[in-house]
Amino acid sequence: MSLTAPVAIVGVDGCKAGWIAVGKRPGSEPAVAIHGSFDAILAEWPDDAILTVDMPIGLPARSRHGGRGPEGIVRRFLGHRQSSVFSIPSRAAVYAAHRSFTTLDAWYEDHRCACAVARATSEPPRGVSIQAFALFPKIREIDTLLVARPELRDRVFESHPELAFWVLNGRRPMSLPKKVKSSPYPPGMDERRALLADHGFGRDLVAGRPPSGAGEDDLLDAMAMLFVAARHARGEACFYPDPPDRDAHGIAIAISA
Repeated sequence: MSLTAPVAIVGVDGCKAGWIAVGKRPGSEPAVAIHGSFDAILAEWPDDAILTVDMPIGLPARSRHGGRGPEGIVRRFLGHRQSSVFSIPSRAAVYAAHRSFTTLDAWYEDHRCACAVARATSEPPRGVSIQAFALFPKIREIDTLLVARPELRDRVFESHPELAFWVLNGRRPMSLPKKVKSSPYPPGMDERRALLADHGFGRDLVAGRPPSGAGEDDLLDAMAMLFVAARHARGEACFYPDPPDRDAHGIAIAISA
C-alpha cells in the first residue's frame, strides 16, 4: 500500500552528481537514476507525475526564529534527529551570492555575504549555517523553476527524510542517527533500510548500492521521498503548517509527509 499511486511518483534528493531520483510508474517497480538538473528529472516523467524533494521550497521575505516556520514545527516531532532540519533564511539571503564555485576563499566570502543579508532579514537577526548555505544553489534551481512554471506547484512538494521516516516509524522519531561526523552510520542506515523494506520497497533496492555520484544516504533519502510522493498522490500527505504559508510568488512554504 505504501507505494500504491494512481500516477507516476518520484522521490528526489540532492547528491554530489546533481540529483538522485527514485521513480515509479503505476504497475511498475521503482527505478533509480542520476540527473544533472531538476529540469531533467521533470522531462523524464509524465506531466502529471508527483515529485517530492528533500529541498526547501518557498522563500519568505523575512525569516523567523528557527527558519521559515515549517522547520520549527517538524523539529518537535523528531526528537534527537531534529538537528537534521536546517534553518533556511529569506529569499534575499538565498540569492545574495550566487556565483559558481571558484575557490574556497570565494565560497567563504559568499557565505559571509549571505549571512549579512540573512541577519538583516530575520527576527531575531540570524546568520546562515555552512550546511544550509551549501544547499543554496539547489534551492535556487528549484525556486527558479517554480517561479517560471506555476503549474509545477501542484505536483512538486517539499519534504524531509527524517519526517518521512517519522511517518514510516509510526510517527515516532528514529532512535539512531543516519550519520555520525558527516559519515554514514551503519546501524542508523540499517534501521532505515528495514523500515523501507517493511513499507513496500524491494529488499534488492533497499540493500543496493547507489549509482555513481550519490551516497548510500542519498539513495535512502530519495526512497523516503518516494514514500511521501505516494502519499501526495493518494491525497494522504500532511502539510506543516496546514494550510501552508505562501511566499511573494505564491509558492507554498510547508514541509510535507
